[in-house]
Parts: sequence; C-alpha cells; structure tokens
Amino acid sequence: MSTDPSPDFGSVDRLEVPHRAFDDEAASLDAADPLRHHRDAFVGAETPLVYFDGNSLGRPPRATAERLARFVTDDWGGRLIRGWDEAWMDLPFAIGDRIGALTLGAASGQTVIGDSTTVLLYKLLRAALDAQMGRDPQRIEIVVGRDDFPTDRYLVEGIAAERGGRVVWIDVDTSRGVDADLLRAAVGPRTAVVLLSHVSYRSGYLADGPALTAVAHDAGALVLWDLCHSAGSVPVELDAWEADLAVGCTYKYLNGGPGSPAFAYVAARQQAALTQPVQGWMGAADVFSMGPVYRPADGMRRFLSGTPPVLAMVAMQDTLDLLEDAGIAAVRAKSIALTDFAARVADGILAPLGVTLASPRDSAERGGHVTLSHPAMRAVTARLWEGDVIPDYRDPHGLRIGLSPLSTSFAETLIGLRAVADAVRAESAGHREV
Repeated sequence: MSTDPSPDFGSVDRLEVPHRAFDDEAASLDAADPLRHHRDAFVGAETPLVYFDGNSLGRPPRATAERLARFVTDDWGGRLIRGWDEAWMDLPFAIGDRIGALTLGAASGQTVIGDSTTVLLYKLLRAALDAQMGRDPQRIEIVVGRDDFPTDRYLVEGIAAERGGRVVWIDVDTSRGVDADLLRAAVGPRTAVVLLSHVSYRSGYLADGPALTAVAHDAGALVLWDLCHSAGSVPVELDAWEADLAVGCTYKYLNGGPGSPAFAYVAARQQAALTQPVQGWMGAADVFSMGPVYRPADGMRRFLSGTPPVLAMVAMQDTLDLLEDAGIAAVRAKSIALTDFAARVADGILAPLGVTLASPRDSAERGGHVTLSHPAMRAVTARLWEGDVIPDYRDPHGLRIGLSPLSTSFAETLIGLRAVADAVRAESAGHREV
C-alpha cells in the first residue's frame, strides 16, 4: 500500500488562464499524478471515448476478464460443487471484510456482500425500525432527506406503511444535502432511524459523517448510511464515527460490474439486537441442518438470506487490489484534484454559456462528482453520448461529471468538458433558430 497519504497536486499554477492554457495544466497534473499508471489497468482507457459516468458504472479492470475466465474453467468447471466447501461459502465475508478494511474504516466481522442495494437497505432499515419500536413503542419515525436517491425514499415510505411508522422529511437545497442543523431540527424523542446519504447522488454534496451520526445518537436514533457514491472514492470511517449501519453498491467506484451485489455493514454492538426480515437458509445458525425452525446465525451471517452471488462477487476483487496498492487517501487526493480542475474548466469555458455549478465549491463538502446545470442539459447529454462522451443526466437540468480517480485522467476530463461546451453551444443555437 502506498505510504504517501496525500499526493501533492498543489505545485501546478492554478491562476485563471486563457482557455488553451488548460491543456498545459491538464498535462502538468497528469505528469504529477502518482496514480496515473493505474489508468492502464482498465479496459477502454486507451480509446478516445471520454467516460464521465464512473459514479454509476465503473470501467472493468483488464485483469477481471482473466479472473472470470479462470473462475469458469478452474473454480467452477474444475472444482464444481466442491467449490462451496473450499471457498465460496466464506466469500461474502472475506470480500466484505476487505471492502471494510480498504474503504469503510471497518474492523473485520462487520461487513458482508449480499443482495442488491435495495434489498440490503430494506433488511437493515426494517430491522432497525423494529428493534427501536421494540425498545420504545413511541419511536416510530424514520428521518430521510427529500432529495435522497429514489430507492431510499421509496423504501422508507414502504417500510413506514408496512410497520405503522411515520416518515419525517428533510427538505434540502438540491445543490447540497443534509447538514447538522437540518438533521437536528428533524430528530426527536419519536425518531427511530435516520437514513442518510454520505455523498448526494445529485449534487455530490459530502455529508459530515461523524457530526450527523452524533446528532442522531443524541436523539436516541440509529443511523443507516447510504455509501453508494462514496465507497472507493471518499474515505469513510464507520467505526470511528460510531455508525450503526451502512449499505453501499459495488458497481461504481469498486468496478464490480453491472448489478454486482451490494455490501452491508452492521456495527458489532448492534448485530445480536437486529432481526432481519428476509429469513433465508444462508442466514441460519446451521446452514446445512435444514432444521424445521429458523434460528439466526451469530454475526454477519444472520444478514444473509439466499445463496451468495459468487460469480458476481469475483469481479470486484481486482479493483480492491488496486485500492490496496494506491491507498484510499491517495484516491481521495486525486478525486479532489479532478473535481477542482473540472470546476475551474467549467468556470472558464462553460460559465460564459450560462452553465452553473450545482455542486459545492468547497472540496471538503464534495464527493467524487460535480453537477453542471443548464436548461438544455438533457439534450446535451444525448448529443454527447452520440459522440462517445458519456456523462449522465439528472433532473433538474443537471449534467453529472463522475470522475473515477483510478481510471480518469485530467486530459480526458478537459476533452470531455470541451465537448460539453460544444454541445451546449449547438443546443442553444438550435433553440434560437426555432
């Protein structure tokens, strides 16, 4: 693992410069980037395609194709059913612990790979609400931000209706997210669980993990963190925050592939007290006893339900190798440098076209992506995709620029933002002609 916790990108002159001088800045930043060699590890990084959507689906590592082929021929084809006894039964915990150690600040025995993000959020949120209502029947409220990812909001509404709970909504500025003052005003003696996004899916706002956890705990609530847009990009310290629960996906910055399974974190102190609602054979105390009565296992196994998705877990191991080599602090340093550079370029070439930054300017309050706002951005996104520049669109009028630190260069970022400027000009001209 890298011993340098904070690579220095600060030697590059960052004064306002003419547009073409951004080329020199991008070249200097790439030359100074201690992680630049990792870009060659990813499929497609050598092509002209500009990829701005690593915060939705990461590029595949080249080594993963070889790993998957070996698994099919050697592990699956060669060992067959013996693979379960030899390795596969432990894979959800081994990979979970590795994710916990490398990206979550979590000691072993608290993180497991399981189902989809939605299913794991349901399990943990429902279990937390039931436990809190069991301790105090007055604690029936689930607190959530009104601008959180749709899955989170839909689950909260469904679980509240299912269990006789009540939703408390936090209204937020869509260019930011939930802060301590907003949360403090929303929690109280009836709060059971607070569901929070560490990085806002729309704006990239980076929440203050320890401060918000403390606010919730002061009100007697449990905290469930959605880490989908931070795991593998932003350092997380769940144990140090004294967080209770967390869920995150693995197909963004962890490059597990389309639909790769999510991870669940349950603090050791909470595991025995929570009963997850999807009681399947893999969560039983004795998996192969096939007994007549379900008895939950100790530890993180109790949060499993069905057969682990072994094939879907294999792919993410190569990115974990890269993260172990780079170190999450170095990844975060490059992420800040990339998003700072993107914001400067946007100020230089996009702001004159009426494009505004819909993300925090302070890097301490920003995750791994920035959002650019303009009324034409839906059409701009479609135009860019046709030209092999791949951002994504989020209402209202938001073009998200997702910059995955291990696979994205500063030169690629500049090329893509110039293409955004060209597309905005073209769409604006088309509207004027109508």
